[in-house]
Amino acid sequence: MHTFLPIAYFRNQFVPFAEANISIATHALHYGTGAFGGLRGIPDPNNPQQILLFRLDRHCQRLSNSARFLQYDLPADKIEYIITDFIKQNKPTSSFYIRPFVYTSDLGIAPRLHKIEKDFFVYGLELGDYLSPEGVTCRISSWHRQEDRSLPLRGKISGAYITSSLAKTEAVEAGFDEAILLNSQGKVCEASGMNIFVVRDGQLITPGYDQDILEGITRASIITLAKELGIEVVERPVDKTELLIADEVFLSGTAAKITPIKRIENYTLPQAKPLTNQLRDKLTAITENRDEGYKDWVYTVALDG
Repeated sequence: MHTFLPIAYFRNQFVPFAEANISIATHALHYGTGAFGGLRGIPDPNNPQQILLFRLDRHCQRLSNSARFLQYDLPADKIEYIITDFIKQNKPTSSFYIRPFVYTSDLGIAPRLHKIEKDFFVYGLELGDYLSPEGVTCRISSWHRQEDRSLPLRGKISGAYITSSLAKTEAVEAGFDEAILLNSQGKVCEASGMNIFVVRDGQLITPGYDQDILEGITRASIITLAKELGIEVVERPVDKTELLIADEVFLSGTAAKITPIKRIENYTLPQAKPLTNQLRDKLTAITENRDEGYKDWVYTVALDG
């Protein structure tokens, strides 16, 4: 069971979460014409009256871009202002997750984006570890990632997540924790809601944007950190067989953070994960505002302000 934050932003005002309801006739519910974001917040370990948000500006800009695919003009600075106010309204005391969502809010039928009302809401829930920090097992999914020529994959479009849902359930019901999807060319793409990294011979390898991946904010952050640490980063197509003989493989995302993979199908990966742990320690220090070099990646919300 989820524990939701008590206040939501809904129809241009803050209301109790239980009262933020939509009609069963809502257009987006039928056609997947929505787009969402997701970001974590944590109380500042040194000051519980402050909330730390990782790369708020990037998350707001990506959601604003996603809204444009729905022909909805929602400026990033407006999203940032509402999320900041949302946190002040809720005053969370533990780690939590924020879900901002844009959608076609009209009632009725007919799939379209023109001449239809759009709206925006925000809610949140308490969230600890989404995946086990000790590592997960993965199955290569029988479902393939969509192509950008069919869906705007650079946006987090809600309708696109049917594939993620199918892949995740297939994996879990087969006894695994997570699914790895290939793209239409048979190359490694991403997990059900995470990007993927492979370590081989000291190189950090990850599928590039041309492989139909989501433009992950945590992914981009890891690439920046790896280069600063002197790790060679290569963005290129990745074959399935490379996963099975890799030195390390890990997943990345806002919810997953950095999660190592222990086993893929029936192939057990090496237990030692020095590069994964090095990057995870660095990212954790930044998100907790303990790294002086990346203070600009952390946005602070004062609850008593």
